Amino acid sequence: MIPGIVRLVGATIQRIAADKGYRGHNVRPEYKFRIYISGRKRDDTLRIKRDLRRRAAVEAVIGHLNAEHRMVRNYLAHHNDDAANASLAAIGYNFSLIITWLGLLLSLWLHEAITSLIIQSA
Repeated sequence: MIPGIVRLVGATIQRIAADKGYRGHNVRPEYKFRIYISGRKRDDTLRIKRDLRRRAAVEAVIGHLNAEHRMVRNYLAHHNDDAANASLAAIGYNFSLIITWLGLLLSLWLHEAITSLIIQSA
């Protein structure tokens, strides 16, 4: 997996933020990078702590996509359709965030309208 990431990004990997299950097994010696595992107590820099927190936030979104937006199984056929399935799931997730935001905005607007009507009638 690491050679594919290096090819895709076009740069060498300097550090990896991983979960507790990853220990860097079977990594070729030409790949020299540091592995930072979440949940360990040590003196990390602020940047590494921020990367670990960001990874934790992304894991929750991936779990939500798997459970709520049909990402557990790909219902499309070919290799290009894997990317289409991921894109459609991300679009659906973003739409659900927008709908939630619009619902909160509408409830705030209705609350303001009702309180102004009560104040005017009093």
